[in-house]
Formats: sequence, structure tokens, C-alpha cells
Amino acid sequence: MKGSRVASALGGLTVLLVFAGCAQRTPPLYMWEAFPRHQYEVLVRAGGSVDEQILKLEAHAEKAKAANAALPPGFLAHLGMLYLNAGNADKAHEFWLAEKQSFPESSPYMDQLLKRLNPPATTAKTESPA
Repeated sequence: MKGSRVASALGGLTVLLVFAGCAQRTPPLYMWEAFPRHQYEVLVRAGGSVDEQILKLEAHAEKAKAANAALPPGFLAHLGMLYLNAGNADKAHEFWLAEKQSFPESSPYMDQLLKRLNPPATTAKTESPA
């Protein structure tokens, strides 16, 4: 009787392991890969030139696009900051708008960056000729 319990338990465990082994793994929500490391390298200024960092992130974005995977939050904003550091304000603007669209919760921060990038035009007072 004790032997049949052990055999039954082992049989149940075997079936459980077979089904667990066949279970599909849930794919990650975002394609992170080396993005956190790239961010860190920028912060400690150890990641090479700005142009090299941009190329790395652009390659990451292309890989994600080819895999039909989503880019992680902050990726487009970070790429925009790199473009701004490289002197390309138009690209920074483009990527910050894309970040805002992809992650609406980033809107307050992206709006602040966009406002600083394009400050509101000051209205010059014109005097009427006397």
C-alpha cells in the first residue's frame, strides 16, 4: 500500500513535469537587451562618443522592429537626449514626441523637454509711429 502511494506520487510528479516542460514561455513585454547598460554608460560617460551611442540605440531599435517587439519606456526619450547632445534638435523633438505617443504617462516630462527645446516666442511690442 505504501509502495502504491509512492508510485502514484511519482507518476503524478512525472505528468506535472511533462506538462510544465511543454508550457510556452511568456515573451517579455519590451525588448530591453542592453538598453539599461547603455543608459548607465551615458550617465557615467563611459560609453564612447555620442554618435557611437546613437548608433547602438538605433541598431537596438531596428532589431526590435524586425522582431516586432516593443521598445522599453524611456528608450525614445533617451535617444532624443542623445540626438540633442549631438546637436540635432529636430531629431530630439521627433523622438520625444514618439515617446509621448508610445507612453502617454510620460507626457508631463516630455512636454517640459519640448517646451525647453522650443521656448514660446516672446511677443515684441511694436510702437506706433507718432
